[in-house]
Amino acid sequence: MRKLILTFTAIMACSIAMAQVERDLDEINETNSWLKVGANVGAPVGVIDNVTTFSLALDVSGQFMRTDNFGLGITSGYNHYFRENYNENSNKTVQGIGVIPAELMFRYYPYLEGFFAGADLGYSFIVNSPIQGGFSMRPHLGYHNYDWNFFAYYNHVYTVDSRDVQSIGVGATYNFRFE
Repeated sequence: MRKLILTFTAIMACSIAMAQVERDLDEINETNSWLKVGANVGAPVGVIDNVTTFSLALDVSGQFMRTDNFGLGITSGYNHYFRENYNENSNKTVQGIGVIPAELMFRYYPYLEGFFAGADLGYSFIVNSPIQGGFSMRPHLGYHNYDWNFFAYYNHVYTVDSRDVQSIGVGATYNFRFE
């Protein structure tokens, strides 16, 4: 995990160092800022794998391209980890826990279309669970074009009692342009 964080930090530092034109927030327009709305599906890993079967999520992000290659923004959404339980009458019920992230997003786009790398870092609130939440990160790699982003990710919510919430998965977002 440390190697992944160090690699991401190095990529971000290089992208900032190679940046040619920086934009200010008052320069927001349809060519450099957009709202991303999407969904993803994941497989729980780690401790949570013992009690949940899969996860589904909705994502909403606002992104501003600080340079032509480096984007930043905020992201949130809702991620539900499903589990199946059987009650005393042998009726199957579907339950689970929810995760609501409040994170900063960082993206590196080497080209106008193609590969990208990024990470979301912040705090995630956990609902329907005795665990309250914790620091969260979601590094991901993917493909992007003008309208779409397709990506694979690893999601990790670090909790104080070591009952971390983790998953790996795939997702897609659509870009709605600001005008």
